[in-house]
Amino acid sequence: MSEVRVRIAPSPTGSPHVGTAYIALFNYCFSKSQGGSFVLRIEDTDQARSRPEHEAMILDALRWTGLRWDEGPDLGGPYGPYRQSERTEHYVKHAQILLDNGSAYKCFCTPERLDRLRKEQTAAGGNLGYDGYCLGLTQQQVTEKEAAGESFTVRLKVPAVGECVIQDRLRGDVTFDYTTIDHQVLLKSDGFPTYHLANVVDDHLMKITHVIRGEEWLPSLPKHILLYEAFGWQAPEVIHLPLLRNEDKSKLSKRKNPTSILYYKELGILPEALINFLGMMAYTLPSNQEIFILEQMVDSFDIDRVHLGGPIFDQAKLGWVNQQHIGALAPEAIYERLVQWRFNKDFFMKLMPVMAPRMHKLGDFMQVCDFMFYSEVQYDTALLAPKNKELEDTRDFLQKFIWELETLLSFEKPHIERAFKKVAEIHGWSLREVTHAARVSICGKTVAPPLYEVMALLGSDICRNRMLAAVKTVGELGKKKMKKFQSAWQKASADWEASQEEPPAETE
Repeated sequence: MSEVRVRIAPSPTGSPHVGTAYIALFNYCFSKSQGGSFVLRIEDTDQARSRPEHEAMILDALRWTGLRWDEGPDLGGPYGPYRQSERTEHYVKHAQILLDNGSAYKCFCTPERLDRLRKEQTAAGGNLGYDGYCLGLTQQQVTEKEAAGESFTVRLKVPAVGECVIQDRLRGDVTFDYTTIDHQVLLKSDGFPTYHLANVVDDHLMKITHVIRGEEWLPSLPKHILLYEAFGWQAPEVIHLPLLRNEDKSKLSKRKNPTSILYYKELGILPEALINFLGMMAYTLPSNQEIFILEQMVDSFDIDRVHLGGPIFDQAKLGWVNQQHIGALAPEAIYERLVQWRFNKDFFMKLMPVMAPRMHKLGDFMQVCDFMFYSEVQYDTALLAPKNKELEDTRDFLQKFIWELETLLSFEKPHIERAFKKVAEIHGWSLREVTHAARVSICGKTVAPPLYEVMALLGSDICRNRMLAAVKTVGELGKKKMKKFQSAWQKASADWEASQEEPPAETE
């Protein structure tokens, strides 16, 4: 039997998600219980959204959890490179193989035509997806379009009839009708692959034997199986884990729950407690004990014991698990954890220049900056609204500001200050009014040290989730209203950004 090889493949497009740690945990436990290898691969083919700093955050966050990979972009390995942006020659080569054997075709449809198609399909209430227009082009037409310099994508050819039956280790046979499967773009016009082509090519070339991922990827299976068959390759065994869910059973999302690994780190959750909690989401040790460490999960791990119920990401339960782990530590160990968390020289050296001007006595220290050490801040909700403003309008501002924070690549004072200016202008409030609402939601006080510096110290995740808690306290908008509200914000945001662009210099 060949060596068991599994992988996780996060995209560096934002803050590292707890779902990444959840999937990584089960891949790690399976590989180590089988004496196999655990691979980390960075899927950074989305050039518009991928950032090196996000990759660094992912690696740091996963290291913090205690999970260790055997091969990856930082370690190297026999099947590198481990960043997809450095593997484009593989995807171009394999896309050509698919074109040559008739399993894929070139599509010259413009974005305008595709947009019209989507609108027509939406209006008709039918299935959304490509209509196969370019599948009917003759070789001569394709040659002429290429000679004319028309850009094209490479699409997967999907059978017009029939079913695709795939066996998932936990779910048994999963059946898909080919009429519901889109003619997926495999290679974009810029020469970069989509997830589907890169995923299959890399898994094969890296000799991945088992693909363990979230159930949201189940609809991708027929496309992947078609690709494996087109290349004449043996597909890995597939295992789809249940999705992490909010309390209302919806998919875990940052709109309703903090989702960043770094948020939980900054909150003071112990890494072993987060791993314990994520393990409980879909696995029970044979002993039925709730509190365990990573090594115990590996030693007992049996992939067939994974349960498929929709696991609820319960913040109170996570707090209880963390409490159990803290309680099991010796006093010296708790002290060391506090030092690692906040009570260290590096953090205090950043803190003092901001807090010291507010201190008349050393004894004022905690009163001045207590909110820097709280898991949650407490305040009278009525304080959120600036003078002569309504709470609901304040909530709307905070929601807009949350969306703006999510776009910031750097969470330093100049970028935070610009975000306030932007949202204040769009929302029609003064800078004093918007900073008041943010200060109360983040610090729990109407008077506090300089807000921009405080936010930079706390970090994006803590600030965002304290404001999200304030929004929930006032009362969230319904799903339909929220969607409409967000759409309006996105347009207003784009218009504001366009207004900030300097006009082209005049020429003589």
